[in-house]
Amino acid sequence: MRRRVTNEDVRIFHRGSPSGFKGCMKLAGYDTRPGVVVLEDGTVYRGRVFAGEGSRFGEVVFNTGMTGYQEILTDPSYKEQILVMTYPLIGNYGVNSADVESWGIHLEAFVVREYQRRPSNWRMEKTLADYLCEHGTIGIEGVDTRALTRRIRTQGAMRGVVSTEVDRIDDLVDRVRAYPGLVGRDLVRDVTGAGAYVWKDGEKAGMEAARGRSGLPRVVVVDCGVKLNILRLLEERGCEVVVVPAHTSSGAILDLAPQGVLLSNGPGDPAPLGYLVETVRGVLGRVPVFGICLGHQILGQALGGSTLKLKFGHHGINHPVKNLATLRVEISSQNHGFVVDPATLPKDVEITHVNLNDMTLEGMRARDLDAFSVQYHPEAAPGPRDSNYLFEEFMASIGCGPRPGTDPHLA
Repeated sequence: MRRRVTNEDVRIFHRGSPSGFKGCMKLAGYDTRPGVVVLEDGTVYRGRVFAGEGSRFGEVVFNTGMTGYQEILTDPSYKEQILVMTYPLIGNYGVNSADVESWGIHLEAFVVREYQRRPSNWRMEKTLADYLCEHGTIGIEGVDTRALTRRIRTQGAMRGVVSTEVDRIDDLVDRVRAYPGLVGRDLVRDVTGAGAYVWKDGEKAGMEAARGRSGLPRVVVVDCGVKLNILRLLEERGCEVVVVPAHTSSGAILDLAPQGVLLSNGPGDPAPLGYLVETVRGVLGRVPVFGICLGHQILGQALGGSTLKLKFGHHGINHPVKNLATLRVEISSQNHGFVVDPATLPKDVEITHVNLNDMTLEGMRARDLDAFSVQYHPEAAPGPRDSNYLFEEFMASIGCGPRPGTDPHLA
């Protein structure tokens, strides 16, 4: 069953372009203009820009999903990234107001092999080109995405630019090399909310809605760039959901008297986020903690571990993950360029999940502190639903279900 479209979905969907964008190219019919993708090593891939104009810089990564491009576009974890889709035909079902995952598009540019100008779907409300244009994002097609993906896999994720300045390649290379990249920078501050709010009835409400006690278990979500489906799934499970900005102190979180704390996904390098690590240390052992993606990396650091940058990251909806407790293999949705180094974790931290492609750490649990986390996205937006049970485990940890660590598939 598809979820109800709320007024908040419509407001998010129709929000205007961000300030500072050079302008939105309005295409007439099938007209396009030349564009390029330039990597820091000087490699150039030519194509045709079908939305936007100017030059946008970021880290170039690829995503192996066949569908779900609207959820991907609106995932804040893609902040300052240029995304290459490996599936060759994108845009065939348009976009709609029900599938957004945040309050805008966060990636810098969208690179596809072929853009479908005549989408057809009963849920469609506008074309992908119109959506990109409204949000100030460049879309480029006609690029040899197979060659570009192969180069990233071989050389690793690189800084790059997508530009309509096709006659200034040497200048673009210099500017790409001057771009600082993601390592060592705090991108969470760019995507976290400005203030606290309550997620109620599928919409954003003021904090006055949290006054008193509703009788429901209260979960505080630390917004590092939270995807809306995390909030939807918590509310569906009967939680009172309070969302706070990433800079909120542990004391302020505990003052809200939560039954549990969820650390959300988010963009960039987890290493410089010391303020978040300290916040998590302040709540560990006081209330149950569940971390997702960047939240997993923050929890890992709070437990004493450190993080590493992957060669080209994990971006897609088809990554196999093994649950070491049940020996089941889950097909997962993933979007991260950094991982927790398991060799740096204390011995009392249990490794619960591993990635079967490269054996990197995908899940852990600190039983004595009632905290657990996964590197992938169990909220399945986009992606399979193999990992929804993790929300049931979190509910159990706050006293609303079977004991933590049990396998609901075997119940």
